[in-house]
Amino acid sequence: MDQSQILPETLHQSVRFEDGLTLDCGRHLASLTVAYRSYGTLDAAAGNAILVCHALTGDQYVAETHPLTGKPGWWNAVVGPGKAVDTDRYFVICANVLGGCMGSTGPRSPHDSRPHEPWGTEFPAVTIQDMVRAQKRLIDHLGIKRLFAVIGGSMGGMQALAWAALYPEAVFAAVPVAAAAYHSAQNIAFHEIGRQAIAADPFFYAGRYWAEGVTPERGLAVARMTAHITYVSEAALTRKFGRRLQTATDLTVLGDRFEVESYLEHQGSSFVRRFDANSYLTITRAMDLFDLAADHGGALPSAFVGSKTRFLLVSFSSDWLFPTAQSRAIARALNHVAANASFVEIMSDKGHDAFLLDEPDFHRTLSGFLAGCAEHAGLS
Repeated sequence: MDQSQILPETLHQSVRFEDGLTLDCGRHLASLTVAYRSYGTLDAAAGNAILVCHALTGDQYVAETHPLTGKPGWWNAVVGPGKAVDTDRYFVICANVLGGCMGSTGPRSPHDSRPHEPWGTEFPAVTIQDMVRAQKRLIDHLGIKRLFAVIGGSMGGMQALAWAALYPEAVFAAVPVAAAAYHSAQNIAFHEIGRQAIAADPFFYAGRYWAEGVTPERGLAVARMTAHITYVSEAALTRKFGRRLQTATDLTVLGDRFEVESYLEHQGSSFVRRFDANSYLTITRAMDLFDLAADHGGALPSAFVGSKTRFLLVSFSSDWLFPTAQSRAIARALNHVAANASFVEIMSDKGHDAFLLDEPDFHRTLSGFLAGCAEHAGLS
């Protein structure tokens, strides 16, 4: 692959904060850039804003053609005119997370001490809460005192929870979808396999691959392939591929390939064209560090004491990466402090990625919840 075609420089809508940001690790970023996209119109009272938080491999292009891939936005099924998150009614914002590679400050950004080169693996460790604090800077900059809702799936759901815990007065409603209050040991293990695959790539060069004019394509592709397996269910893979071969009717030649193998290879190869390996290392570690209860003395309910935020927790029956039990645990914690919380498990055989796919029950649930919240919030 022509290395010049991998992650070409792209101009992104962004805001730069010259005073930077102090991180949970104790380091201070000298400046902070938050790249974002918005859809719809902010009303006169700035009361109809919804922040959509993206997952690990997502970005700010939630409901429009992606500038690198040319593909539709990752949540086109949910965000748009007349959809569950109706841009005719709401002002929708989505920001590239801190540590990302689509315009926000991250490993590809100029180093604070050596502006002529990127941070690379020297980029400080960030947390989900750091990502939320960066988003809060953007929201304040836009003149929004209270978000009508914060919505996100997977890592985006972690951000929604962190928003509700850090800034309860600034969030009227929170919708964590297919998420959890902490990253499990199993999930951390899968992430570590991906990180090791990247580090073992001969083109990784200890994270300084840009200096060699290369990228650790194979390692990053394997990381993506491994992760993608966790996003789907066995039923979904069986329905889509079964044991079908790509070009043959039986295994007469050892090199014959199963369709599922080709599918995973495509997932990996397309991923390296839009994602930075060092960002992958940074963001997966942020997810691994997330433990909302640990941040509140080991008691999850303490994260939400006195919260007036309205919650909708959504899980999917076949999601084994963030199983329903983890959403139920959050619901119990919210009930423990008498928070306004609803919980629904959507029956689906599509696995964790169901929140990204065509799931009418989920879309109706989300639309109904937002409509009810809008009535209580006095939105016309």
